[in-house]
Amino acid sequence: MTSTHQDSFTDDYWLDPHSTLARARENEPVRVAHFESGPTWLVTRYADVRAGLVDERLAKDWRSTLPEAERADAPPGLPAPMSHMLTSLDPPEHTRLRALVTQAFTARRIAALRPRVEQLAEELLDGLPEDEPVDLVGRYAIILPMIVICELLGVPELERDEFARLSTVLIDECPEPELAEASAQMATYLDGLVAAKRADPDDALLSALITASDEGDRLTDLEITARAMLLLMAGHETTAVFLTNSVRALLDDPTHVHRLTDPKAAPAMVEELLRWLSPAMNASLRFATEDMEIGGVPIARGESVMLSTAAADRDPRVFPDADVFDPDRNTAKHVAFGHGIHRCLGAALVRLEAEVGLAALFRRFPQLRATADPATLTFRRSVHVHSPRVFPVLLGPRAH
Repeated sequence: MTSTHQDSFTDDYWLDPHSTLARARENEPVRVAHFESGPTWLVTRYADVRAGLVDERLAKDWRSTLPEAERADAPPGLPAPMSHMLTSLDPPEHTRLRALVTQAFTARRIAALRPRVEQLAEELLDGLPEDEPVDLVGRYAIILPMIVICELLGVPELERDEFARLSTVLIDECPEPELAEASAQMATYLDGLVAAKRADPDDALLSALITASDEGDRLTDLEITARAMLLLMAGHETTAVFLTNSVRALLDDPTHVHRLTDPKAAPAMVEELLRWLSPAMNASLRFATEDMEIGGVPIARGESVMLSTAAADRDPRVFPDADVFDPDRNTAKHVAFGHGIHRCLGAALVRLEAEVGLAALFRRFPQLRATADPATLTFRRSVHVHSPRVFPVLLGPRAH
């Protein structure tokens, strides 16, 4: 794996990934990046990223690059569910398993959740103090989507905090031993939860998956655990990051905040925020199943490829003045949720939670302001998301 630049991304990437990605996109759009997990090809131009998202030669399952006799169930040190997630599978397994979950995330089902999401947002905001700094991340941005996805799946309330801790470890750049331990703990927890739901089912999604498995012999317990692990992790992390970063951006420039409380204008506002801020900075890893080229750069069989959706969505070749936030632009081509068969299942849920969560916050607290110097914020070290660990704000008086 060779390229002109072999250096690791510096601390500048963790503080301001968009600037780092912009330089890569313009100077070396297919280059080697070094992260905790090792070197990988990083692809940053829109045309290459969008093509890569649907290229069958780029497999999600790393085992596809190995001879049949050498394929293992999971990487050494990681529990089997990690390699049975939808983000780690290709057709036909991916097609079969995704179809069983898709029914829970239809536009109609998600729209029906709006009253509950609105209720949760109001209740959370009711409990926040007006006259002292509040960590927006820990008190609102994480809690809202966490409750929603846990209720959707049927995760007991008392166990959500521990789940959130493990999920953060799995999303961030962590040493391999810490990652393996968190993965094993979450797999053990979910194995127990699946057993509990099998013994005492409810009307949530996890029980529905178990019922479908029992009636049609279509899912193993391992596959159910893997579905739950992915949905729980992806179901709150990206939304929490998106809510936090949207508030940060809108406090820096409140020009368009009023659109959030206009039901007709809010969807376009959120869509441009999705393009501009990218809930997920990069698509999950893919692996070349044969020697190939991306953007004229040779990629050898077995090498890993990371497609940067964040860089793609700020490519000026597709979005004029791409670094400018413009809620009136045409965002139809953005790839914030990916593209093709692996497009994010929860896209409609993220949109709903963002519309409701942002509108409620700015409507209830019109004098909301950040209290920390941006230079003092500590950011998560993650190739998947970009967000401060803590974001203190002063809410100010509630609107009446």
